[in-house]
Amino acid sequence: MLNTEVVQVSAGRTQKAGVTKSGRLILWEPKIVEALLGYEMVQVACGASHVLAVSNEREVFAWGRGDNGRLGLSTLECHNCPQQVTVPPEHEAQRVICGIDSSMVLTVKNQILACGSNRCNKLGLDRISSTEEPSPDDQVEEATVFVCAQSAPLNQEPIVCADIGTAHSAAVTASGHCYTFGSNQHGQLGTNSCRNSRVPHLVVGLETMKVTVVACGDAFTVAIGADGEVCTWGKGARGRLGRKDEETGVPRPVQLEETHPYLVTSVACCHGNTLLAVKPVVEESPSQ
Repeated sequence: MLNTEVVQVSAGRTQKAGVTKSGRLILWEPKIVEALLGYEMVQVACGASHVLAVSNEREVFAWGRGDNGRLGLSTLECHNCPQQVTVPPEHEAQRVICGIDSSMVLTVKNQILACGSNRCNKLGLDRISSTEEPSPDDQVEEATVFVCAQSAPLNQEPIVCADIGTAHSAAVTASGHCYTFGSNQHGQLGTNSCRNSRVPHLVVGLETMKVTVVACGDAFTVAIGADGEVCTWGKGARGRLGRKDEETGVPRPVQLEETHPYLVTSVACCHGNTLLAVKPVVEESPSQ
């Protein structure tokens, strides 16, 4: 065991990483990333074979496989050591997100920057201004540097949370609306169909909750509400939706069987697994 407090973790298929309370970046098996010892790291994300991290000075670092331009370094080269990534000067990084072959940065101003494979427009890089599928000329295959999302409404509304699945993504706006886009083979977009959509789609069935956090697995999606509600949809094999029923193309609530009251605060998905973070609900004592 590492004798230090870890405040944030991320798990990919081949990498596991964490940030300590002192701002050091560690990899499991526990190992401090010595190349970043001069920086105070605040958040890390792991993809299938690459890692992104952000410092308290909003600096972004990337390393691992470079296929599809997922590192944002303007090349397809791989790097074994952290490389500082150039972010457009008008933007400051707040959070980094890794998919299997792509990456996102959420900025301080709640905008999405992305690079890597844009298969099925899972990064929102297609030039879309309406609800119609884009023409081939407006479609983007991949990006080797971080660029702004161009698909409405991702480029019009403040985005407070986003995640990348295998071939689809989801984003949450400041108003609590959840949008999905990309592949829909197993109903992971929540459209009650299996038709892919390059156009970001507002997920219906979540009207009773204000979505605050969203996570994407290989072909399923999990949304968390402001009051701790949990809804899942998409591929249901091996219990990844938290229910016994099979896959569903629309959001359905998950009943969590716990004896003590608690609040769900965060969620993370890795391929076919889902992890919820919770905290106890403190009940106020009756006034004397």
